[in-house]
Amino acid sequence: MSNKVVKSLKIDSLEVFVYPDRLEMGKASGKLIADRIKALLRQKERIRMVFAAAPSQEETLKFLRNDKEIDWSGITVFNMDEYIGLRNDHPASFGYFLSDRLFNHVHPGEVNLIDGINDPAKECERFSGLLAEKTIDIVLLGLGANGHVAFNEPLTADFNDPAVVKTIVLDEISRQQQVDENCFNDLDQVPKKAITITIPTIMSASCLYCMTPGANKQNAVKMVLEGTITNAVPGSILRRHPNCILFLDRESYGKVRQ
Repeated sequence: MSNKVVKSLKIDSLEVFVYPDRLEMGKASGKLIADRIKALLRQKERIRMVFAAAPSQEETLKFLRNDKEIDWSGITVFNMDEYIGLRNDHPASFGYFLSDRLFNHVHPGEVNLIDGINDPAKECERFSGLLAEKTIDIVLLGLGANGHVAFNEPLTADFNDPAVVKTIVLDEISRQQQVDENCFNDLDQVPKKAITITIPTIMSASCLYCMTPGANKQNAVKMVLEGTITNAVPGSILRRHPNCILFLDRESYGKVRQ
């Protein structure tokens, strides 16, 4: 672990590391993930990874993109969620984000993106089938400003969801976050529905790495680390995963009392 860590703690099974800023957080998370990828590729011919698409992931993705020792030809990749009604080539789509920041540069062996234009029910069925074929080795994710994981929103998130992928209605806080992070110009432009991987699908993965920098995530981080494990704060379920690391910077950790 990087010597730039300013604080480390463990909440239930969740390891937490705090860095001075998001750049150091991105370097540390990127190196740890890169090392895990290389180790897994020495053990098996192909691995499977799920990626969140958000500004919180930028520094980590940049590190992975620049690590020339990763053999991406042995990696099957998936995106975590997508807006219903947006094409993958729309600048605000999550498929576009990941392709632009990572996939188009490193050329994974197989790229699977949720199609926001396809019939949502058929797309959920198609993508669920792809994900369910084999174990997911690594998930890169973040926490939403309201504590969501992927687009599993407070109170409607189901920790025992039988679905692998499903359609959801976005919480207004989640939609406003997209505006605040300059993904859309105003709230009216942000789609109201999306397709998302469910919480049990995320929790079934072998390793989870959750990158959550920035002052706008302070409340979410505080709720996840200090409250009870509840679907009112979907991210709190990460405390039950046997191999999950939460990477923070000083700003996102700011309101935690520990």
